[in-house]
Amino acid sequence: MPITINSVAISLPSFHASPKSVLHHSSDNIVERLILGGGDLHKPKMKENVLIDEAKEAEDNCQGKTSPSWTAKKRTRSVEPWVCPASKKCRQTINPVQYVVGQVTKRIRLACQRADRKSPLSLASGDATAVGSMPPCSAAIEMVVKAALEKPHVAGYSDACGTLEARVAIAKHHSYPEARIGPEDVIVANGCSGALDLALNSLLDCGSTILVPQPGFPLYEEVAKSIGANVVHYHLNPARNWECDMEHLKSIMSSHDNVRAMVINNPSSPTGAVFSEEHLSTIARFAQRYQIPIISDEIYGDLTFGPNKFFPMAQIAARLGRHVPVITTSGISKQFLLPGWRVGWLTFHDNICNSIWQVKAGSIRLAQLNHGTSNLAQAAVPTLLDPSTPGLADWRETLRLSLQERSELLCGRLSKCPGLHVIAPQGAMYATIEIDTQKLDVEHDVEFAMRLVDEENVFVVPGTAMGVQNIIRVSFCSPENVLDVAARRIENFCSRHATTVKKPAE
Repeated sequence: MPITINSVAISLPSFHASPKSVLHHSSDNIVERLILGGGDLHKPKMKENVLIDEAKEAEDNCQGKTSPSWTAKKRTRSVEPWVCPASKKCRQTINPVQYVVGQVTKRIRLACQRADRKSPLSLASGDATAVGSMPPCSAAIEMVVKAALEKPHVAGYSDACGTLEARVAIAKHHSYPEARIGPEDVIVANGCSGALDLALNSLLDCGSTILVPQPGFPLYEEVAKSIGANVVHYHLNPARNWECDMEHLKSIMSSHDNVRAMVINNPSSPTGAVFSEEHLSTIARFAQRYQIPIISDEIYGDLTFGPNKFFPMAQIAARLGRHVPVITTSGISKQFLLPGWRVGWLTFHDNICNSIWQVKAGSIRLAQLNHGTSNLAQAAVPTLLDPSTPGLADWRETLRLSLQERSELLCGRLSKCPGLHVIAPQGAMYATIEIDTQKLDVEHDVEFAMRLVDEENVFVVPGTAMGVQNIIRVSFCSPENVLDVAARRIENFCSRHATTVKKPAE
């Protein structure tokens, strides 16, 4: 709209709602209004707008009148209701886990609220520190305290890409004889989630495509869709310990254009899978054939059980000739039990063609938006990534063995429950369990989880929240006594709901 100021014509931009900010009469809109409006589907009542009649006031003053009308009289002015629209990005940012899991968690009750006095037990959280059963790495705490007392500069801002000391340590940790990187190839972010967000925003545009695992960590899809990218799920095969279904991946590539990258998670949430060197090599050859970079989420790193060994994707790709660029994301939340410190990172292992130099440069630019991660928390990174740190190796081995023992305890018990099939985890902090709805009188995984809370006050994550029906994810981070009680309650639940195998429809 043009206006004139001091004989100069100026054009003002016209503000308008984004396409998704227009409300429609649909079930999605009703859900949205329930979420944003706290359960009220009706419009909030507008406060009546009033305006003092200034012209009447001035007239009475000039005539010397002292009528109370000039001090109290107000007139109502009709105002059209208006709404400040949310941005398109935030309106298309949806966390499916919160919606699905919310249907379960709202049914949880304290022991005093239940007739059976059963206390709530959670097998959902991957935060071992929250339940107090596993202390965080003491070496990190000691280093941060020392830094706070002896290095005043840690109270200030850090470089947007991270402190030099932290980046040098991270680069050394992720360097291999076949592929070495330097601090210029590292960006420290706000946790591994922040690193994933940075990587995806650097790679994707509206309309581009990303391949993500199913079942998988929902954040990959959440970030991609907030950008406006297309998300294509590739299957993980439970019959092969949740390896990537390579045939399905090939079929996807034959029918989709503009695929920018694929995401892998190793060790995996929610499956607990640990990919072999052979399988990672197969993935690398697939990516080379179709010329797509790999984003490798390796937040669980060396948290593997038994004979299963962790192999970094970047190292495997380098051994095969550095034909595939790999962006690795990791951090200190899982391997060192410091999720609340919010320190993660991404590293860039480019290929021999320097295919992702623009992506790395873009990530550095995007990192400037957040002005860096906690300077103080980053002070612990060199200590945590130094294998010679006193006591660190013993602490890490104790953590790994504790998780393995708890995994065996919980999965061993649940594997005997009617209607449940446990796929033994090879690492990480979770196991996936298949639900046989032919042997249990439940329709699907969400109903299983809801009724388990109603009857036993035990909380598990339905697989629907991660893209696959009729599985549940259980965490074994809780203390052994909690896992024992939870397992007994699930055993009782399954025994009550066990049914004869349903005959197939003729």
